Amino acid sequence: MSEINTAPAESPDARNSSVFGSSKERVDHPDFVLTFSCPDRTGIVHAVSGILATHGCNIRDSAQFSDRSVGKFFMRLSFDALDEIATSRLQSEFAKVGKLFGMTWQLHDFGSKPRLMIMVSRAGHCLNDLLFKYSTGMLDVEIPLIVSNHKDFCRLAASYDIPFHHLPITADTKLAQEAKLMELVEQERIDLIVLARYMQVLSDGLCQKMFGRVINIHHSFLPSFKGARPYHQAQARGVKLIGATAHYVTADLDEGPIIEQDVLRVDHSLTPEQLSAVGRDVEAAVLTRAVKFHAENRVLLNGDRTVVFG
Repeated sequence: MSEINTAPAESPDARNSSVFGSSKERVDHPDFVLTFSCPDRTGIVHAVSGILATHGCNIRDSAQFSDRSVGKFFMRLSFDALDEIATSRLQSEFAKVGKLFGMTWQLHDFGSKPRLMIMVSRAGHCLNDLLFKYSTGMLDVEIPLIVSNHKDFCRLAASYDIPFHHLPITADTKLAQEAKLMELVEQERIDLIVLARYMQVLSDGLCQKMFGRVINIHHSFLPSFKGARPYHQAQARGVKLIGATAHYVTADLDEGPIIEQDVLRVDHSLTPEQLSAVGRDVEAAVLTRAVKFHAENRVLLNGDRTVVFG
């Protein structure tokens, strides 16, 4: 059963070309971000920059990476359209060069804020950090709703004027609740689901539908200590560093492409509970950074890995 409070809401990795739906008014000279990957060969940068020059666009920032181990080229360009130019016209031009070079590409309107669904269970430190960064403008996104399998953070959501949906999960209701979840994704035009310590394993079907559009925080420095109770696993091994890993979710538990990681130094005296307490800060920081990277279109998939442009 779905429950929702009535507080008003504040006003991925797709595999084809797209522009995020915008809720922000267009400025006189719109900004865009182009990201793409393709087989590495000569002439790629020349072809892309030529399109921009032809249409009077000014490149503001450019980053590129050639992965020789797989023969792929990755690039992120942000640019100004100095004259008014239709997004459809730019898409048409990039479609031609994309076909020529075998690109997987996306054109993003930088004036659009990606829409996030945050999911949480009973640990609120990651949720709290995301909401604070969002409220202060440090995380330039929209958060139209928060979803949880418990009611613990209903009031926190209300304090930010964000609708809260309670979708309790049991073995018998899991698939039905996931169907409701996908209805909310469509209804709210969600670009990214953020699992902020949401302690339920998503079904294979949902992972496949949302591939590249779900980020999870794992309270361990992957690939070590996968699955449940990682701090207990770490303490049993006598680790001297603990960490956190933000990654895209796949059907293989804790195996998705890694976006961001960090560590903290610990010693032999800490219990699993103390390790968990110490780790909360790094978990929150890593997840927020990963969400920010994704929201700014800085993350490109490279098989089971990612290319993250700083």
